[in-house]
Amino acid sequence: MTHSEDKVAIIGLGYVGLPLAVEFAKKFFVIGFDINKQRISELNTGLDKTLEVDSDYLKSVLTTDLSANKGLYITDNVDVLAIANIYIVTVPTPTDELNKPVFTPLIKASETVGRAMSKNDIVIYESTVYPGATEDICVPILTEISGLIYNEDFFAGYSPERINPGDKEHTVTKILKVTSGSTREIAIKVDNLYKKVIVAGTHMAPSIKVAEAAKVIENSQRDINIAFVNELSKIFRLLDIDTKAVLEAAGTKWNFLKFSPGLVGGHCIGVDPYYLAQKAIESGYNPEIILAGRKMNDSMGSYVAMETVKMMIKKGATIKGSKALVLGITFKENCPDIRNSRVIDIIEEFQSYHLDVDVYDPWASKEEVKHEYGIDLISNYANLSTDYDSVVLAVSHKEFLELDITKLKSQTGVVFDVKSLLPRDAVDARL
Repeated sequence: MTHSEDKVAIIGLGYVGLPLAVEFAKKFFVIGFDINKQRISELNTGLDKTLEVDSDYLKSVLTTDLSANKGLYITDNVDVLAIANIYIVTVPTPTDELNKPVFTPLIKASETVGRAMSKNDIVIYESTVYPGATEDICVPILTEISGLIYNEDFFAGYSPERINPGDKEHTVTKILKVTSGSTREIAIKVDNLYKKVIVAGTHMAPSIKVAEAAKVIENSQRDINIAFVNELSKIFRLLDIDTKAVLEAAGTKWNFLKFSPGLVGGHCIGVDPYYLAQKAIESGYNPEIILAGRKMNDSMGSYVAMETVKMMIKKGATIKGSKALVLGITFKENCPDIRNSRVIDIIEEFQSYHLDVDVYDPWASKEEVKHEYGIDLISNYANLSTDYDSVVLAVSHKEFLELDITKLKSQTGVVFDVKSLLPRDAVDARL
């Protein structure tokens, strides 16, 4: 069982770590650690730029007292981590340009924890990995740096994150949590720890590998289903059939799985299948369906751009030098997260045709977009032109429902509604 003197350290205060740290801080003394000094400074003033945690809510749990019984102490000082006896790692697990898993953040975090941990401590990982990664990659680092013996002097757990960025209904406490531990006793302790804050309940998996596998197939399953409807949208476009209308009709059957076509980006669905695929390949199996789904979904941005260009040509537009507007660059609606956004594929494909592209997104940070993609974002609607030769609605931000598209495009301009947000008769095409 967990006890009142347990002190929790959360390593990584992004979309996953911060909401979790805030909830644990109601019950325990929590050290929120991140290497981003600006992020630490902002959080200590109550500012969360990810918009996952309300400012007043964050301020209500902050503390500067290292001897407090509960509360959230946010820092980039590694020395403070030694106070904790339970460490939860919530750093990102991205892929590289070849779609290979990048474990660098996880390795660095494990090295940091290894220097801080003491005998009988527990290290829990939430980062998405392939089955076996926690004990094959992370635990050996903890062992080497700490000098402690695994499952004798220290223990491990795995509880995959299920945060849905921008979702104010399915918040961290309201999503059932899968838990696991390196021994039966530790599994129970980890499960009881999360039960303190997860009101939706927990599911204790029989092993760390099972918990790892469960997480990675959740997003792989969604990826494959979205790939299927993306392929349907391509077929139905050739047949001059409205995909949304087809899906609405099919969705009247009780067991039809309701997925919508679109761009698949972000740090989960667009990434996690590659982790499972990599492990499968290393084990001698070629994961055909998983990789086929990824190939289909990764093609959608360029497909949208090419189809838009074709429509422009049919209307007699001169492609080179024409003006295009892309609405949205975050990876999903009503969220400022631009990580692995596939909207960039539309923009780059347009640029390959020598279109002059403007990008407008009221949610995204101009500085982050410039740093990540080299794009000068238009953040003010008043600065948009009124004669775009093409408009692509790429992200269904609520603000775009209020836009009058007819005032943005030229008389011969075309509109491609990727998210089927607008009325069918207001656009030239949609997925």
